Amino acid sequence: MPDDPDRILSTHVGSLPRTDALLPYFEALAAGEEIDAAAFEETVREATVTAVRRQAEAGIDIGTHGEQGRGSFVTYVTNRLTGFEGEVPAVQWADLEEYPAYASQVPTFSEWSEPGATIPAATGPIEYRGEAEATAELDRFETALETTGVTFSDTFVTAAAPGTVASYIGNTYYEDHDAYLTAVTEAMQTEYELIADAGYTLQIDAPDLLGGRHLKFKDYSETEFVEILRSHVAALNDALENVPADQVRLHTCWGNYEGPHHHDIPLERALPELYDADVRGLQLEQANPSHQHDYTLFEEHPLPDEWTLIPGVIDVNTNHIEPPEVVADRIERFVDALGTPAPVHAGADCGLGTFAGFGAVDPEIAWKKLEALADGAALATERVY
Repeated sequence: MPDDPDRILSTHVGSLPRTDALLPYFEALAAGEEIDAAAFEETVREATVTAVRRQAEAGIDIGTHGEQGRGSFVTYVTNRLTGFEGEVPAVQWADLEEYPAYASQVPTFSEWSEPGATIPAATGPIEYRGEAEATAELDRFETALETTGVTFSDTFVTAAAPGTVASYIGNTYYEDHDAYLTAVTEAMQTEYELIADAGYTLQIDAPDLLGGRHLKFKDYSETEFVEILRSHVAALNDALENVPADQVRLHTCWGNYEGPHHHDIPLERALPELYDADVRGLQLEQANPSHQHDYTLFEEHPLPDEWTLIPGVIDVNTNHIEPPEVVADRIERFVDALGTPAPVHAGADCGLGTFAGFGAVDPEIAWKKLEALADGAALATERVY
C-alpha cells in the first residue's frame, strides 16, 4: 500500500464507465452473439488508454485500468474459470423484494426482477484457465501507462473475492456452499498471484462480506451470517497465502445500487471480522445515507497497525456532484476518528461502471465526481496537515 506523509491520496474502486465504442460488443456478448475478437481487443486497448488518461486528468493519485475488458466486476470470472456452463434463477436483494414496484426501476438490478431472470452457475469442476486473458489485461494496462505517460502514486488491479464468486454466481455442481467456496478459492489464487507478481497492488472486491447478508444469505440471522463472513475471510486468506499483505487492499460494500438498504448488516457486527483479513488496506462504502454515521466506529475499533483506511467519500448511486468541501468534510470525520490523517486515503463507495452499460451515474458525471473526489482530498490535506 502506498503512503505519503504529507497528503491524503485519492483513489476509487476500479470499475469505470466503458467507452461508447465498447458497449456494442458487450451487448452482443450478453445476447450470445459472435463478435470480431481482434476488433474487440483493439477497442479494449483504446478504452484502457482513455481510462488511464481521464483518471490522471481528474487528479486521481492511485489509478487502474478501469475494467474496460470485463462485462462486470464478478461475472468476468466465468471466462477465466472452468465449470460455469449453466444458469440458475436470479436472487433479488432482500430490501428490494419488499418494494417490487421500485425494484423494477432500479438500473442494473431491474433485470433481476423480471420473470425468468437468471445468473450464471457452476455445473462442473472449477479450475483456473484465465492466465492468457489475465496477462493480456495486465499488458494492456502497462501499455496504456506507457502510451499516456501517466505516472500514478500507485496502480491497482481488481479481482473478485472467492466469497463474492460463491455468493453472486450460482452453483448446481458442488454439494454445499463450503465445497463451492473451497473450489473457487483454490482457482482464484492463481489470478491473485498473477496480479501481484506483475507488481500491481491487488484489490480484492468482496461485497459478499457485507452485501451478502441481504442477498444469498438473507434468510440467515445476523449471528449466522457473521459465521459465513468469517469463513469467507478465512478462504480469502488461504487464497492470498503467497501474496504479501502490504500489496493487498480489500473493498467491501452493501451492494452497488440505490435502494432502501434497511436490511444492511450493521458495520459494527462485521468490522472486527474484516480486520482478520490478510490485507493492509480497507475500502468501505461510507458516502451513502445509510452508512455516513459509521465513522464513529473507528474510535471503538481502531484500525490495525500498518493498515490504510479508504472510506467512500462520493456516492456512486446519485448524479449529485459532491462539492470538494463536502468530500473534505467526509474525509475529516475519519481523520478525527482515527486521530491522525496518516492512514486515510479518499475513495468511492463502489465502482462507477460495475456492469458494462449499466449504472445509476451518467458516465460524464462519473468523471466529474472523480474530479471532485480528488479536489476534496486536496482540500482535506490543507485542513489536516
